[in-house]
Amino acid sequence: MFSNKESFKTSFLKRLEGMYGKVFKDSTKREQYQTLGNMVREYMSSDWIETNELYRSDSNKQVYYLSIEFLLGRLLGQNLLNLGIRDVVVEGLNDLDIDLEEIEEFESDAGLGNGGLGRLAACFLDSLSTLNLPGHGYGIRYKHGLFDQKIVDGYQVELPEQWLRHGNVWEVRKPDEAIEVSFWGNIESRNENGRLVFNHNATEKIMAVPYDLPVVGYETTTVNTLRLWNAEAAHNPPHHDVLRYKRETEAVTEFLYPDDTHDEGKILRLKQQYFLVSASLQDIVSNYRKKNHTLKNLHKEVAIHINDTHPALAIPELMRILLDEERMSWDEAWTITRQTMSYTNHTILSEALEKWPIHLFQPLLPRIYMIIEEINERFCKKLWEKYPGNWNHIENMAIIAHGLVKMAHLAIVGSYSVNGVAKIHSDILKNREMRNFYEVYPDKFNNKTNGITHRRWLIKANPQLTNLISETIGTDWLKDPYQLIDLKRHAYDPALKEKFDKMKQERKAILAKRIFEQNGTIIDESSIFDVQVKRMHAYKRQLLNVLHIMYLYNRLKEDSNFKIHPRTFIFGAKASPGYYYAKKIIKLINSLAEKVNNDPEISKVLKIVFLENYRVSLAELIFPASDVSEQISTASKEASGTGNMKFMMNGALTIGTLDGANVEIMEAVGRENMFIFGLTAEEVQCYEEKGGYYSSDYYHHDSRIRGVIDNLVNGFFPDAFGEFDPIYDSLLGEGDQYFVLRDFSSYVEAQERVDKAYYDREKWREKALINIAHSGYFSSDRTIKEYADDIWGIEPVGIRI
Repeated sequence: MFSNKESFKTSFLKRLEGMYGKVFKDSTKREQYQTLGNMVREYMSSDWIETNELYRSDSNKQVYYLSIEFLLGRLLGQNLLNLGIRDVVVEGLNDLDIDLEEIEEFESDAGLGNGGLGRLAACFLDSLSTLNLPGHGYGIRYKHGLFDQKIVDGYQVELPEQWLRHGNVWEVRKPDEAIEVSFWGNIESRNENGRLVFNHNATEKIMAVPYDLPVVGYETTTVNTLRLWNAEAAHNPPHHDVLRYKRETEAVTEFLYPDDTHDEGKILRLKQQYFLVSASLQDIVSNYRKKNHTLKNLHKEVAIHINDTHPALAIPELMRILLDEERMSWDEAWTITRQTMSYTNHTILSEALEKWPIHLFQPLLPRIYMIIEEINERFCKKLWEKYPGNWNHIENMAIIAHGLVKMAHLAIVGSYSVNGVAKIHSDILKNREMRNFYEVYPDKFNNKTNGITHRRWLIKANPQLTNLISETIGTDWLKDPYQLIDLKRHAYDPALKEKFDKMKQERKAILAKRIFEQNGTIIDESSIFDVQVKRMHAYKRQLLNVLHIMYLYNRLKEDSNFKIHPRTFIFGAKASPGYYYAKKIIKLINSLAEKVNNDPEISKVLKIVFLENYRVSLAELIFPASDVSEQISTASKEASGTGNMKFMMNGALTIGTLDGANVEIMEAVGRENMFIFGLTAEEVQCYEEKGGYYSSDYYHHDSRIRGVIDNLVNGFFPDAFGEFDPIYDSLLGEGDQYFVLRDFSSYVEAQERVDKAYYDREKWREKALINIAHSGYFSSDRTIKEYADDIWGIEPVGIRI
């Protein structure tokens, strides 16, 4: 049906009429999108079936990637690209007077993730299929995702994310493969033939119903699977209040990251996590049993990867299956489990290293808690042998301590590999945050620097740049992103630099049009597009960016001789619903935008835009248009970052600290091709350990800082009296945890270097092209190959012709 445009048009019209019972001229754009989506999914189905059959018959090892998030974005355009049929579809639709980009707008971004964690998982799935590696994803089919963000009077307002309102054309529901997951109840033990046997009684069961999504590789016949679980009521629920049971069951997969400020929210989050791992592990084992009579060699054919701590309960769940269902001994079950599980750590922030109160955990998951207790007892016994008498050391490393179950500790102890996601992050884990565990398990720890799929973030998102690169160095880089390095030798070519500038202006015009449509703000397309888009969090320091803009505003008002190149500051970020401080920063950005954008004098050189509801499809417009990439987290706090890679790949220059993957980007492109500022990770660590930083000193001795900090509380924002007191207090009264004022002067100086550098447009374009040339290393294809070779031990399957 996609062999040529005539064949496509005939199939498209016939399918549309058959699906909707109307002639083409009466059809809606949404119906046209649904028709095309169904055709594309059907087109991949034969390869999808063949891939699954190959995996069933093949004895090669497979990996299962467990993640609480998969931030997929829209799939129509990506699938057309990977299948190699986009040109045929575009030509056929054009003949029918249909714009592909217009009907793509009718696809919702899948509400399955929030930030870098979920987008990384999506990039990894894309790379697994493209590299013909046997790898599958397991996640949760959230009905409402995180939330739809609206900005009302400058404040974030959360609305349910209705991404499934019109269905999901890519998913296949498989109710016959539903799995029971048990909660609550009590454990009964008895002696059976000389061994203890445990029964989980009086449980509350819910059904995990799978929805499968095909993950197609780029120009290959491999189609892997992302299986998403939906929580549904059991057929015969043992519950006296059926309506309550139904509500509580559906809540498990209703929202991503329920508010856990109260016990009810904590229980729901814990339910979600066990629901994911229990359904997934039972499914993995069930599939394995179809080829094998015993689970004794499970670890030789199956690798299970835990993406951050959310799926860490996979470890005790596999133990439960091996102990209670397979009737293995503890030692045998533990050996298999530890050789099956691997774990990626994504953070060093203590609040992100999950810890569950025992008084909530034990009643909800009684058998799992018993198993974790036993894991902890045996682990602590070994620690006692290594550190006899050192109770404090053992207590600090225990999985259960101080009334809490520590998920990161469980993940480390129960896996054979623990990796960080950037060199500096992995070093911090080994030398500081998880040093105690590194001393015990030095061979477990390794680094796998994150990567992104250039297929979405360059080929799909930026066809103008894609064509320019291919005209310059050929097309081999499309399949091998390492070959982007060939662009470096052309970076000094005046003709190429001119073409690059023209391309960038075209992308800026596209984004400016969207900004006007969405915000009603007219921006100067010749201005520097300075962009910070990422999750809203204090350590990511959107606040530092805002304070610098306030400083620029003040100086422009006070000093008529002060000149800067026109600058448009673009923000996009969601704050977690319960994160009060982050919401205040969103309000501050929008209050400043209102003041700056409505100042007739200043708005000629400064504009501020906050794009609500930041998501993948919006990011695909932002990255290609950006000139400056804000990667300004407090050094040592950002594990890696992947936005920095997406900006770099699209020719934006980084202003950033030596944090996360910024360090490796600098090593690749050279310090002269980005703008580094601020404290180093070692300096931050020194302050945190020894003290000596007093934010009030910087307030009193730097008039620029004093001016912007006073603006938070002195009526500078006349309609927001008292609104920003919490920010003021955090910086002065509470010690400025993330060193915003300490790095302010260095950041201002770096921004002055940005301004100066942009005036030399020839040199700026060179720097941009050098960044693009080096971005191939930061491909998720490289990252996944490292995981496959060094951690999972999986190999490509045969490619079918």
